[in-house]
Amino acid sequence: MSEQTPTQIHIIAGARPNFMKVAPLFHALKGENWCRPVLVHTGQHYDVNMSDAFFQDLQLPEPDHHLEVGSGTHAEQTGRVMMAYEKICFEARPDWVVVVGDINSTLACALVAAKLCIPVAHLEAGLRSGDLTMPEEINRIVTDSIADLLWTPSPDGDEHLKAVGVDDARIERVGNIMLDAYEMLREKIEAAATYQKLGLKPRDYGVVTLHRPSNVDDAQKLEILVDRIVSAAQRCDLVFAAHPRTRQKLNDFGLLEKLSGATGVHLVEPMGYVEFMGLVREAKLVITDSGGIQEETTYLDIPCITVRDNTERPITVTDGTNRLTVPANVEAAVDKVLSGNWPKAKKIEMWDGKTAGRVVASLRARITAA
Repeated sequence: MSEQTPTQIHIIAGARPNFMKVAPLFHALKGENWCRPVLVHTGQHYDVNMSDAFFQDLQLPEPDHHLEVGSGTHAEQTGRVMMAYEKICFEARPDWVVVVGDINSTLACALVAAKLCIPVAHLEAGLRSGDLTMPEEINRIVTDSIADLLWTPSPDGDEHLKAVGVDDARIERVGNIMLDAYEMLREKIEAAATYQKLGLKPRDYGVVTLHRPSNVDDAQKLEILVDRIVSAAQRCDLVFAAHPRTRQKLNDFGLLEKLSGATGVHLVEPMGYVEFMGLVREAKLVITDSGGIQEETTYLDIPCITVRDNTERPITVTDGTNRLTVPANVEAAVDKVLSGNWPKAKKIEMWDGKTAGRVVASLRARITAA
């Protein structure tokens, strides 16, 4: 490693949650003279509202490489990323590859790098739901098994890795990178006042996001969710930011008109990061099946109703504002929040907006030692 030949570090981005994790790290590495961060966008999220808007909000430059893989089955998407990314590595071999989260792009790029003997670091390692029916769980397990350096967000991440025999030397707890993005853009988020554009008042509405196949691909489950959301909206306005796939399923199952026409329901398009977090930070509650929002709501001490049987972020339940529920109980959970009967969040170590700095220090130490 020298200043004349900076260490080439590929940072892989592919979908909405990745962008928020990548941005603080990219900016932190960009300020170092010993390395050159190279941004690789796989194109797993290809919708402008789900991709380009996030790059703009997070002040990320045009990617150095855009693989443009688009949608497809898990196998198609993973395979296309692997083939396209391998070509990039052959043409301009990086010194390290940093993958984040648990999407198909994470697994695909980790596999390519590992097979080419390029060191891999996994940011947000060690998360586990215990549910192997979730494609993300398989991505997490495989990525963690082949990565050289595992950056965990919380103690449970360390424990999961050690339980399967991962050497302590590969594990470093660095904290929650998602919250770095929030702190990086806090002023813009606070100024966004998204609720005003919808005619709402602070702490007087809820936010809904649903996209997981287990919820939206099942017509019966989705109908129950729509019924409970429509009913709960009579007592608390609910802003439903509909993922494109969710909107399509609502339409396919004949539920879109019922939802969009309901009193108190505000059905909106997906938003950029600043606009969406401006909405979340002033919400009274959030109903979701997303992973990252469980962390953001705990950080902001906002009640979070997660429509899932399990979570890979259990610390948001044990120490945070997150509670798991089934579709039929969503309305009851909303009523519990409205009655003031909801737990407050505890302060979680290293969830402080300074994770990117710890990651940079960790990576430099590893490269220097090598």
